[in-house]
Amino acid sequence: LVSDTEIEINATTIDMNGAVDISGALTGTTATFTTTDNSTNISLVCTDADANVGPVLDLYRNSASPADNDRIGSVSFRGRNDNSQDVDYAVFDVFATDVSDGSEDVEFDIRTIKGGTETSSVTFLGSETVFNQASTDLDFRVESDASATMFQVDASLNRIFMGTGTNANFNAT
Repeated sequence: LVSDTEIEINATTIDMNGAVDISGALTGTTATFTTTDNSTNISLVCTDADANVGPVLDLYRNSASPADNDRIGSVSFRGRNDNSQDVDYAVFDVFATDVSDGSEDVEFDIRTIKGGTETSSVTFLGSETVFNQASTDLDFRVESDASATMFQVDASLNRIFMGTGTNANFNAT
């Protein structure tokens, strides 16, 4: 098929076998890429040799009426459990908490599954970073070269530990 303008094919399914080389823009409403092995489904490759950024994945919400607290992007890490149910094991959500020109703010929320329930593990805000905002007995730990618990916040005990996790502690209540 050769055309200087447009070729239109109307069908419910188009089956193509082999590589597809597209030199222009690829547009559509939805797409699913499936593989039957553990190979990469999508690769973004940039062959530019300069020092600028590349490749770029741009999640762009182009709203005609942006409003405070709009969710502007989401990435889900979904899998199956042993009961053949789909589970979002981790979700990254981004909200535009303030869309006013010159004072824009954002919330970046990382939610994970704990005990079968989705919970906010870490939330990055313009003014602070919050761990365990949902109060779900989620500990926070920083390792050093010599200690696995150089700094630890034990959520259930309401205590902060430094060093080995047992010797120096401060009661948070």
